[in-house]
Amino acid sequence: MNSFLKKIKMKNILIVMLVAFIGIQFYRPEIVQKPITGEIHAPSDVRAILQRSCFDCHSNQTDLKWFDQIAPAYWLVADHIKKGKKGLNFSQWDQLAPSVQNAKLWEAFNQINLEAMPLKSYELLHPEAKLSENDIRILKNYVTSLAPKQKPDTAKVSAYNKQLQQVNAMHTTASRPSLPTALNGISYIPDYKSWKPISSTERFDNGTMRIIFGNDIAIKAAKEHTTNPWPDGTIFAKVAWEQIIDSDGNITTGAFKQVEYMIKDSKKFVSTKGWGWARFLSPKLEPYGKAADFTSECISCHRPMEDNDFVFTSPINH
Repeated sequence: MNSFLKKIKMKNILIVMLVAFIGIQFYRPEIVQKPITGEIHAPSDVRAILQRSCFDCHSNQTDLKWFDQIAPAYWLVADHIKKGKKGLNFSQWDQLAPSVQNAKLWEAFNQINLEAMPLKSYELLHPEAKLSENDIRILKNYVTSLAPKQKPDTAKVSAYNKQLQQVNAMHTTASRPSLPTALNGISYIPDYKSWKPISSTERFDNGTMRIIFGNDIAIKAAKEHTTNPWPDGTIFAKVAWEQIIDSDGNITTGAFKQVEYMIKDSKKFVSTKGWGWARFLSPKLEPYGKAADFTSECISCHRPMEDNDFVFTSPINH
């Protein structure tokens, strides 16, 4: 009798599960397929890689497989496409200025090189999207070819010297202005100049050099390998300078371009993934963004690193 009741119970459970499975198929978030306004023009081998590994989520040419159509997988795919096209859409390439196009390609390659893209959950069901070492080499060569050709540039040296004079003048001014503040309330943090470097990067697309500095909490976390997640109180300052190359081919930092901050406070910044974001441009330290929601750009760029607490930086050994 007990065996019979168990079979009836199991049958009822299976029926409920089947009904629920059929029911969820009727909830289908719309995947908006807008027209192609202007595709990326790239060498055939580069385009083939992008089409195979990126276009499903980063273009208006999404090609859903049969298993992508089944909920709940469909919900995940729809969300990936929505977020992916918001950050990068190869089918609307003509809407971006050339400098922005190069920056987007550099960011995309950087995420691919760090194995943050394509998403592992996507690769699991779409193994053809996984990039080989040769694919990565082809993309790197292409992105590098778009970078400004580095050569001795007296104009950059002149701009650097002029900027130094302006900065020195600001420092000798009797009345110091208040610290500039971003639209989300985060103020410029001058103390970063005394922090230790965490890592460094080079932007192929725009000829800048960048050093990431960390405050004492960040340095301690890096030493103790407690960086995923980074502890509250961590602050990164990524500073960018223009590259200058002299007649001997030596590359040094030139004019200051910007400083951007990531501030970890899991409670205060819960709506922005536990991080506060701010960027200040030029020696005038002009806050970046036209509205407080400019941070959505930051989150969109860092989203592929969600499993690494949204941080691209790999700390150097201290």
